[in-house]
Amino acid sequence: MAEHVLVPLDGSEKAYDALNYAVTEHPGATITVLHSLELGDASMAEGAVIVMDEGIREAAENRAENIFEEARDRAAEAGFDGEMQTKIEEGKPGNAIVKHAEDADVVVMGSYGRKGVGQKLLGSVAEKVVRRSSAPVTVVK
Repeated sequence: MAEHVLVPLDGSEKAYDALNYAVTEHPGATITVLHSLELGDASMAEGAVIVMDEGIREAAENRAENIFEEARDRAAEAGFDGEMQTKIEEGKPGNAIVKHAEDADVVVMGSYGRKGVGQKLLGSVAEKVVRRSSAPVTVVK
């Protein structure tokens, strides 16, 4: 049984499904919920430099705290009474997850499968994590 489970959360139902799976399958584990702060692709323009100012950062961190609160509530509803840690990481989600996977026994994450023909079954972030993670990865669809 895993002692430390990493669960990346973006606030989607698929991500919360992964959290539910993690607390059900690893009830005695410490669970680290990870949220990545990233500027969306829509706000990126070729040659542009975008700085996350204090207002944007504060709004993003508030959203992360709301996601963490929802995670705690859902875990408690599922009967989880173990330790839950929360982490906010700035950058691309796949890179953040791979980085934090080094400290975990297993990564449990949701998947979308939205981008490209080659990623229809898994999802681009999940596919990256599966390929690069030092810990085993369970993808919940």
